[in-house]
Amino acid sequence: MSVELFSANHAAALAATFAGRANRTARGFCSGVYPITPSTECMEYLCGQKIEKGRVIRVDSEHNAMGVCIGASAAGARSFTTTSSNGLAYMVENCAAAAGYRLPIVMSIANRTLGPPWNIWADHGDSLLLRDLGWLQFYSADNQEVFDTVLCAFRLAEDPRVLMPALCCMDGFILSHTMAQVEIPTQDQVDRFLPSTEVPQRLDKTAHTLGQMELPYQSAAHRAQHHRAMRGAREVYAEVQDAFEEIFGRRPADPLVAYRAEDAETLIVSMGTLGVTAERVVDLLREQGQAVGSVRVRMFRPLPDADLRKLFAGKKRVAVLDRDVSLGFGGVLWGEVRGFADPAAIVQSYMIGVAGGDVRPEHMLDLLAELEQSHEAGAPRIVEVA
Repeated sequence: MSVELFSANHAAALAATFAGRANRTARGFCSGVYPITPSTECMEYLCGQKIEKGRVIRVDSEHNAMGVCIGASAAGARSFTTTSSNGLAYMVENCAAAAGYRLPIVMSIANRTLGPPWNIWADHGDSLLLRDLGWLQFYSADNQEVFDTVLCAFRLAEDPRVLMPALCCMDGFILSHTMAQVEIPTQDQVDRFLPSTEVPQRLDKTAHTLGQMELPYQSAAHRAQHHRAMRGAREVYAEVQDAFEEIFGRRPADPLVAYRAEDAETLIVSMGTLGVTAERVVDLLREQGQAVGSVRVRMFRPLPDADLRKLFAGKKRVAVLDRDVSLGFGGVLWGEVRGFADPAAIVQSYMIGVAGGDVRPEHMLDLLAELEQSHEAGAPRIVEVA
């Protein structure tokens, strides 16, 4: 184990490299890649790696990048790619196919605002396009978490009880281009952590079809199977955490990261790097005697609903911070979690940092001061920050 300086983009690519090498005694590794800011550095780093029994294929579009991954995974290889924003939007058709085929592809997303108008800064609206397609979704708060999550995502996605693709999300530029210390394991450790990839439905010399035409009742049955597997992935992830801790000596972050939340009367709920700022705000307000806590949603799919319900119990006020907008509705995370609060609780939707605005502690302090004076939840609103 060593400690090195890596950007989150490079950390994701290095984790994928380790995972690809770990499958050298099975069907190998294959990645389709196409550049787009701010995920390009991840692709470039991966292209520079030597992976035994592996190929990184540079294609002419994001759609084809996922097409390569589908073909590789359908042949039984371990597969990875990376993209952002409109690149993901161009890829969505094949993302739906990857999920429908139940292929354990892992994709790193450097979250970026969808355009036009064109904007290269962080917004979760791109990855949330895949919310209902059947992809596991993780949102990281630092570079170490990005590295660990990519490794965990391969083991979780390839588990026979799960078998579905996984998104590993990082806030564009805030993490993707920021250098930080990352603990790097040895290849032997990764080999012990990641079993050989087994895709039971893979195409081989046996005559069979993959993704054939179905009658409605057959498609409904497959959706039900996928739904059960997604719901069960939460328990499988706990096993992945145990295995990771045993081999690497540290435990990956939980699906929900609670901070001073147990005795809190007010909760700040967020995803990604907003959660780091929220924890700083919690400390500031605790020093003033205010019972405030934070919950960072790290696993968005499957949503850890039972854990959220426990954390929300007894809370009087909940500020849900979204770095996204569901136009005409409100924040996506707010829409997902508001039903877990007590009926008498005030659950307020704040869309902040949308399109990459810099969210500072003073912004959150102002929102919480406003919420403290509220007697009922107001309409979801976008908080404009520079």
